[in-house]
Amino acid sequence: MSIRLILRYPDARLSQPAEPVTSFDTALRQLADDLLQAMRAAPGVGITAPHIGVPQRLVVLELPEEKPRTYVNPQILSASQHTARHTEGSVSMPGATEEVERPATIRLRYQDLDGAVHEEDVGGFHAVCMQHEIDQLDGIFWLKRLSRLKRERLIRRWQKQSAG
Repeated sequence: MSIRLILRYPDARLSQPAEPVTSFDTALRQLADDLLQAMRAAPGVGITAPHIGVPQRLVVLELPEEKPRTYVNPQILSASQHTARHTEGSVSMPGATEEVERPATIRLRYQDLDGAVHEEDVGGFHAVCMQHEIDQLDGIFWLKRLSRLKRERLIRRWQKQSAG
């Protein structure tokens, strides 16, 4: 089995909102497995179906010291007023990182691969990753969370690094 290719920034498909998953079937499980394999090969800790050109609301996370988790149709129900800064990057822009400020904790609703609905409170690195990936599902590439100056400087550095 070959590993699915990850779209590279600035591919326009990374700016398109993803569609809700409506079929909880073998194809969805295969897509989740494909995402896990592509993410590990990148390497990364989180990936969405849009990262491989599939416009569906599916996220796979594999945080350090944890088993992989799959989130179908995730949404943020609430977010803390308290914020935290964390270094972020993307499997679609390898090697480019910058600090982003986000709510420190969130309340999350999602479905599992069988369609069952779950809610949980998440904080720390998990909260950062889920917000980052849900942004991607909404067509908001992480660079848009940076100031214009930081974004332009990072893109120039990344383009120079990617070219040579």
